[in-house]
Amino acid sequence: MTHERLRDALAGVVAITVSPFGTDGDLDEKAYATLVERLLAGGVGVVTPNGNTSEFYTLSPAETERAVDVTVRTVGSRAAVLCGVGHDVATATTAARYAQRAGAAGIMIHQPVHPYVSLAGWVDYHRAIADAVPDLGVVLYVRNPRIGGAQIAALGQACGNLAGVKYAVPDPVRFACVARDAGLDRVTWVAGLAELSAPGYFAVGARGFTSGLANVAPELSVRMHTALSTADSAAAMAVWELVRPFEELRAADESAGNVSVVKEALAQLGLCQRDVRPPSTVLDPAQRARIGAILASWDLS
Repeated sequence: MTHERLRDALAGVVAITVSPFGTDGDLDEKAYATLVERLLAGGVGVVTPNGNTSEFYTLSPAETERAVDVTVRTVGSRAAVLCGVGHDVATATTAARYAQRAGAAGIMIHQPVHPYVSLAGWVDYHRAIADAVPDLGVVLYVRNPRIGGAQIAALGQACGNLAGVKYAVPDPVRFACVARDAGLDRVTWVAGLAELSAPGYFAVGARGFTSGLANVAPELSVRMHTALSTADSAAAMAVWELVRPFEELRAADESAGNVSVVKEALAQLGLCQRDVRPPSTVLDPAQRARIGAILASWDLS
């Protein structure tokens, strides 16, 4: 897949997969492949293993590689595979090169977790990883409001494989400014805070959005994107109202249940176990009942 084709694919639903675990606590590859197939059947155009909804920071390097392998093998040519990479430069570069050998279309570089990040150092970090895989498209994952258009523009000028930016700062005004300072048409801008934030970000320049909900109900995510991309605000907000209870559960308590809510829904649908790894926890019985009611409202239970 060319960088241009990846840019086009990013102007859609960018699904972040969960990592289903078996009874032994290991990655359940069969369940994972089934979940990826559901995403494809639902019309999702970009599948992202090893994102935050994948419990990236709890996975071993071997597990992230297995997730890449299963994703690429299952997806084939039906969608773009965008693999999450991160940690230190050497680890991220090794993972990026693995994704390239496996046949992925691109990598999403997680926001650096180092406690001391200079703006110049942020550019250097991403450039080192992008330069290691010039044939792969690169998507930046921006969660730090200090990162501005100047830093993203500098990367775009230095790295011809910069394809998109997943912008996850909860501030549409800041996003609008950063996108325009970096170049609105330089890359594909992806709203990185899922469905509830997507309408506001689309109004000021986003063309795609990320989704964990898509694991559960891909048709709802795709329906929202279709409405947003055709400026049908009434249809978009109709989906927004449907998914709001689910997404608010995920966002509660500083997003403590971000993954747990999705896995609980999938468990109730018989698609994978509800197990999550610390520091996440499974939901309590009252929360599980709320998930069941939401699924019933979507005619999925």
